[in-house]
Amino acid sequence: PTETVYGLGSRAVAADVAALAALKGRRQDKPFLLLVASRAMAEAYGLRFTQAADALAAACWPGPLTLVLGGGEGRLPDALRSSEGGIAVRWTGHPHVAQLIERLGYPLTSTSANRAGGDTAPGTLALASTFGPAIADGRLLVLDGGTLGNVPPSTVVDCTRGVPRLVRAGAIPVAELRRRVGTAAP
Repeated sequence: PTETVYGLGSRAVAADVAALAALKGRRQDKPFLLLVASRAMAEAYGLRFTQAADALAAACWPGPLTLVLGGGEGRLPDALRSSEGGIAVRWTGHPHVAQLIERLGYPLTSTSANRAGGDTAPGTLALASTFGPAIADGRLLVLDGGTLGNVPPSTVVDCTRGVPRLVRAGAIPVAELRRRVGTAAP
C-alpha cells in the first residue's frame, strides 16, 4: 500500500526493474517512480532539487506528490529515467512502506498494482487474483495494508527545468500546490 493506491515495487537495480516490468506486462521504455524514506535518501542517490522542487518537497513531503528530478546518473538505473531525462521520486507518507524503505536503507521502485492498462487493486484479494502465480512462487510478496479507498494517484510535477510543469493531476490539486508554495507550483 502507498498513501494513494496499492503498488508493485522492486529494488532500484536494473535486473529487478526489468523483472517488475515483465511481471506487470509493461513496456520497458515506460519508467517507474522511486519511493524514498526521506529527502536525504533522494539526495544520496544524486537526485537534484531545483528551487521549485525544494519548495514543493518542503510543503508536501511526505505525501502524494511525485517530483521529477534530474540527476542520479550512475547511481540509479537508466530504466527509471523518462525520455526527457528525469526520474520521478516520492517520499511516501504511508507509514509501513516508509518504515520498510528506511530499514532497508535504499529506495524502492513503485508502480500501480495492476497489469498494464488494467484496474488498480484496492486490496490484497485483488492482488492475489491478478498476481496469484507470482505470489505462489515467491516473486511477489504482499504487504497487507487493508482495503484502500478510492484515492487518486499522486500528483506529478516535473522539476527538471526552471519552470515546474504539471505532468499528472492527482491527489493534491494544483490550486492546493499554489496555495502552499505560490509561484514554485506549476
